[in-house]
Amino acid sequence: MKIEKKEVEHIARLARLKLNEEEKERFGRQLGQILKYIEKLNELNTEGVEPALHIVPLQNIMRKDEVKDSLPVKDALANAPATKGKYFKVPRIIE
Repeated sequence: MKIEKKEVEHIARLARLKLNEEEKERFGRQLGQILKYIEKLNELNTEGVEPALHIVPLQNIMRKDEVKDSLPVKDALANAPATKGKYFKVPRIIE
């Protein structure tokens, strides 16, 4: 499948990438090869095949939550660039 230069430029703009002409050509060829391979995969008969997230069964191993004393406020704020009372002071982001 042929990817047009215009499409590569659009994808690069969405990804905030600056590409030179040689990169646009190369990436266009590579994207075309990827899409051609995907078309080939779409020809496979997958009827009756269950979707799988992993090829090996996985199980989360979680530790039990334990209630512990929290970090003292003084220690938590020790390396903060700015504080106000017992809170971190940050720049206002909502006007």
